[in-house]
Amino acid sequence: MSTSAEPVPRQRPNPLRWLWYAVGGSLPERHRTWVLHDLTCRTWPLRHLLRACVQVAPVVVVLLLIVPGTLTIRIAAVTAGLLLGLFYSCAYMYEISEHRVAKAGYPVGTAKAVREEAHAEERAAERERYIQNWRRPEQTLPAAPASTNPDPGEQRELPEQREPHEQRERPDARR
Repeated sequence: MSTSAEPVPRQRPNPLRWLWYAVGGSLPERHRTWVLHDLTCRTWPLRHLLRACVQVAPVVVVLLLIVPGTLTIRIAAVTAGLLLGLFYSCAYMYEISEHRVAKAGYPVGTAKAVREEAHAEERAAERERYIQNWRRPEQTLPAAPASTNPDPGEQRELPEQREPHEQRERPDARR
């Protein structure tokens, strides 16, 4: 890990190292800033899906070549499995990205913090627009009628005002 105050230049891995990274391998220290960029840039979800496709590509090829049956059935089965795999990959996208960032030497939560910081101004503007559109100053509510009872002299007791032992049992209550 670098201890200097200067920012470390981002160095992209070569294609072979990228394949290793795509299947879950760690990259050398010199690619540390690139890993953080890869997991926090605007297109990070698409990059995640690309890595997931690279991970399942060998399995897809083997299944298409080895599984018996017509080509249509094999393609349909492999496509269904691929979609299921991508679904699970999307479901755990945030956890996977945090794990990759931790493997690069950053503390867990760094990717989320960098993403939130990058979009802080947009979120503040959205929040302000929301408040302007939907929040209103406190309005005084009209006074409630004095009584909803037909006979104003009769005061009905609300159930929550009764003592617990005075609560009536529901007729359909089972014992």
